[in-house]
Amino acid sequence: MLKDDSANQSMAVALREVTVGDEAFLLKLYASVRADELAQVPWSEAQREEFIKTQFDAQQLHYRTHNPEAIHDIILLNERTIGRLYVARREQEIRILDITILPEYRNQGTGTSLIRKLIDEAERVEKRLNIYIEFYNPSQRLFERLGFLKVDRPDDDGVNHLMEWRASGS
Repeated sequence: MLKDDSANQSMAVALREVTVGDEAFLLKLYASVRADELAQVPWSEAQREEFIKTQFDAQQLHYRTHNPEAIHDIILLNERTIGRLYVARREQEIRILDITILPEYRNQGTGTSLIRKLIDEAERVEKRLNIYIEFYNPSQRLFERLGFLKVDRPDDDGVNHLMEWRASGS
C-alpha cells in the first residue's frame, strides 16, 4: 500500500492487479475519458456504449500486443476502486501506458502520489520515465510540474506527444 505524501495523510492509495471482474469498471473509466468527445456526437446511448466498448477493446488489444509484460493495476483509494495504472517496464525506460482516475477523484493528489513513486523507481534504476499524452489533455500540466518535458519526435502525430522524465544517470 502507498501512503500519499500530500497534506491529506489519511489517504491510503493502493494498487491491485486487474482481474476479469474489473471489466465493467474499466469500461466506465474509459467512458469517463471520452465523455466530452461523445457529448459532441448525436448518437443514441446504445451507439455511444458500442463505440466505447469497441474503442476500449481496441486499446486493450494494442496494449497487450505491444506491451505483453506490462503491469495493469486498479487504483484504490481507501479501498475504493477509482482508477487504473498501466505500466511497461522496458530495458531502457519505464512507460506509463495509461493512468486514469474517475473524474470525481481527480485533483486530490492520487495521481501525483503514484507518478512520484514511478519517478522514484526510475531514478533508482536509472531509466527514463515517459508517457504519451494528447496535446489537449489537462494532465499534461501535472506531468510538467513533476519535471516531465516534451520530447520532439519525428513521428509526432499532432495529437499525442511524448513527455519524459529522466534520471540523472539516464
